[in-house]
Amino acid sequence: MADNAILGAPHAKLLGVKFDHFDKDREEITLRFHAPDSFITPRGSVQGGLVAGFLDEVMGWAHVWATDHEEAPLNLDISMSLLKPVMAGPVIGKGRVIRRGRKVIFLEGELFDEAGKLLARATSTAIPTPRPGGSA
Repeated sequence: MADNAILGAPHAKLLGVKFDHFDKDREEITLRFHAPDSFITPRGSVQGGLVAGFLDEVMGWAHVWATDHEEAPLNLDISMSLLKPVMAGPVIGKGRVIRRGRKVIFLEGELFDEAGKLLARATSTAIPTPRPGGSA
């Protein structure tokens, strides 16, 4: 089942996000993105802040789905490593909850190309908060 909150948000349209699936046991979500040509820098790859946006999106939705859409993370920090250039076109994101406490949560995200090569990864420390707009 696709999550309408993901698909309907204006920033999701900008990022070209599509829900793929959620693994409840692993607390891991898979989202698909489409990086448009407008995200590409003169170097030929997606601008780094926009790569961070893909990773932020996939980490956040991992927590939302892991809490049955009751909570959303409020980031305290995000650390990102760019391992290979992220090119225009399809990108696959995997986000997971590493550890969830009552006051702090730890999240991880990865971006892959269609061939499965790891392009970027990130971690986030966040505060669990009630999800704006309530349950889906």
